[in-house]
Amino acid sequence: MKHFDVFNGDADGICALQQLRLTKPLRSLLITGVKREVQLVARVPVRSDVSLTVLDISLDSNRAPLLALLRLGVEVEYFDHHFSGAIPEYPNLRAEIDTTPAVCTSLLVDRHIGGQHRLWAIVGAFGDNLSLAANKLAESRMLQPEQIEQLRELGESINYNAYGDTEADLLISPGALYKILRVYSDPFDFVANEPIAQALHDARHRDMELAQRLPPKAALSCGALYLLPNEPWARRVRGVFSNFLATSFPDRAHAVLSMGIEGDYVVSVRAPLTNPHGADALCRRFASGGGRETAAGISRLSRSRLGNFITAFEEAFADGSQAQAASTDIE
Repeated sequence: MKHFDVFNGDADGICALQQLRLTKPLRSLLITGVKREVQLVARVPVRSDVSLTVLDISLDSNRAPLLALLRLGVEVEYFDHHFSGAIPEYPNLRAEIDTTPAVCTSLLVDRHIGGQHRLWAIVGAFGDNLSLAANKLAESRMLQPEQIEQLRELGESINYNAYGDTEADLLISPGALYKILRVYSDPFDFVANEPIAQALHDARHRDMELAQRLPPKAALSCGALYLLPNEPWARRVRGVFSNFLATSFPDRAHAVLSMGIEGDYVVSVRAPLTNPHGADALCRRFASGGGRETAAGISRLSRSRLGNFITAFEEAFADGSQAQAASTDIE
């Protein structure tokens, strides 16, 4: 019997799997990729002699291959916080799915295993921009401020590494990063002993310095839209830059667009932290869009639909007044 661990390549997916396998060691085959690769269950062979654990990818985006496996009697455990749609009712499916804004998959696994590896849950929550939840968990471990800051930096750096159109954009593939990280029950030991931790930290700060020099391309009454250049650093930084904007301006919504390798836009959307709803519904209005209420994205937005996206963005986050673009000079 082969077991597959299928997980999002961002901090939340990696840290969720880290907690689970530290608690329940299991020889498994890994299926992951860059953050935008969310239809990962389709890579599992459709056979009855397999089992799988799925972490931090939408059930709705993987419904067809998941159903094909369930109908064969394959045992599946599923942890996620993205939009799921109707959860299939099969005795061989154990699903722990919670789409409320203050929850991420690392927190679901932390709850599932009784906090046995909570430091990694804190890393995952910080990486998913859930600072309040991460700090609350840190208080339960009586961590010092400098320790909390170190976990926050690690979470944001692991998350940063997941963004890119392909793994060629990344410093290290998510699968390779997990294989280095998985031997460490303590994230502080990982930071102290693995050069990749410092390399990700330094690259993230360099890329963020470049992103923060850019003015918004569209200033809207409900938020702002940024356009990043067609460069690997910009594709890497779009997620953490989106989180930075959301944290810096918590009462505003944000969209960060970068040019994809096929000439269309890749979009990251953040709802206002003061009203963390609507990002997933907005993105699901477009093909290849999805996510969660607070943070979502569109893997491929054609340039001809940019105007439609801006209108939909205004409708999703306007406070009831007529939103008008102050600048929409994107070509």
